[in-house]
Amino acid sequence: MSGEQSASARAQDRAWSALMAAAQDGDARAYADLLGQVAPFIRALVRRRCRDPELIEDVVQDTLLTVHRVRASYDPRRPFSAWLAAIAGRRAIDALRRRGRIRAREGRDDAAYETFADVAANKPEESSDAARVLSALMAGLPERQRRALELVKVSELSLSEASVVSGQSPGALKVNVHRALKALRARLTGQQA
Repeated sequence: MSGEQSASARAQDRAWSALMAAAQDGDARAYADLLGQVAPFIRALVRRRCRDPELIEDVVQDTLLTVHRVRASYDPRRPFSAWLAAIAGRRAIDALRRRGRIRAREGRDDAAYETFADVAANKPEESSDAARVLSALMAGLPERQRRALELVKVSELSLSEASVVSGQSPGALKVNVHRALKALRARLTGQQA
């Protein structure tokens, strides 16, 4: 950095520091001026870490919100640019990590947002083939197994809730659910239970 650029950067830093000190004293106009002036600086800092324009703008906004939240922690005797750069750097890293976690766990499915003009197409059918087959299979189970399966797996009750409703102990429910699933699996695959 040349001496002239360095002097300009130091002058800018002193001006921002003075605006922040005034903002800390309650000067709303100084605070608005400061935020307007530092936004391009933050954007340039964040652009060094990420290339996505939407993410850059998100990080700029997040940085400005963080500055607002922690503005009382700024010490006017210290360089403002370094304080601001540390906040912007942390927000950029947080955003990149968050994006990485989201991409690792979520997939994109453009068809998931598709809707149909026919009103009936957007409503689930009341009795589908699968529901009929399942009902027929469950009807062939012994009463205690069928009831345990309905309460624990279909109605998604906890074992203690299903125990109160059915009168079976939690242990008996577990056994009956296991036996019911085993019997259904055997019927579906054509094996003997």
